[in-house]
Amino acid sequence: MSDRLKELAATKAASYVQDGMVVGLGTGSTADFAIRALGARAEEEGLEVQCVPTSDASARLGESLGLDIQSLEDQPVIDLTIDGADEVDPQMDLVKGLGGALLREKIVAAASTREVIIVDPSKVVDRLGTRSPLPVEVVPFAWSLAQMRLMELSRLADLRQGSTGETFVTDNGNFIIDCHFDEAGIVNAKELELAVNAIPGVVENGLFVELADIIIIGQDDNQVRVIER
Repeated sequence: MSDRLKELAATKAASYVQDGMVVGLGTGSTADFAIRALGARAEEEGLEVQCVPTSDASARLGESLGLDIQSLEDQPVIDLTIDGADEVDPQMDLVKGLGGALLREKIVAAASTREVIIVDPSKVVDRLGTRSPLPVEVVPFAWSLAQMRLMELSRLADLRQGSTGETFVTDNGNFIIDCHFDEAGIVNAKELELAVNAIPGVVENGLFVELADIIIIGQDDNQVRVIER
C-alpha cells in the first residue's frame, strides 16, 4: 500500500473514534498512519482518548504524539482498535503478525468492542495462506519441537530471522515461526488454529477468525471501500 493510500484509509479509520473512547493502537506501517491521524485529531480537535498499544513501537509513537498511553491492565475493555492485516478473506478473517506483534494484537482485538482493519487491495485474498505465511509465536525453549510439529501442518515452517541474521525476538521475548502453505492455502482456518495452538510451546498464532468488525480498503481512486460484519 502506498503511503497515500495508507493515510487515506487510516484517516477514515480514525474518524470512527469518538471523544472519551479507549482505543487500541495496532502495529505496523499502516497502523502508524492511524496513530498519527489520532494524534492530529487530538491536537486539532481536542479529542481525548486513552490508548492501549499492541507493541512497544506503537507505544513510543503514541507518546511522541501526546496520546494518553495506558496498559491493558488499566483498560481491560477497549471500545475500538485500529490495526492492519497481511491477508483478508471474504469471511473477514485475517492473517496477521508479519510485524511481529501478533500476540498482543490478538489480545487487544479480543478485548475490543470493535476491531477496524486497514488494508490495500493486494491484501484481499480468496483464501488465507495463499500470499502471506502464517506467523506462530513460540517460547524459545520449544521452538525446535514446535517447528517440527508445524511442518506437519504446513508446507514449510521457518524460524524468523531479524534484519542482521539473528533470530527475531518479539516484545514478549518469544520467537516466531512462519508457516507457508501450498497454492490451496488454509482450507479451514478454525481447525488449523486449534491444531496450531495445541502444540506444546505455541503461545499464539496469526489467524484472526471472526475478530474483525470493519475492513477499510484504500483504493487507487482515492476512495475507500468499507466492509462491515
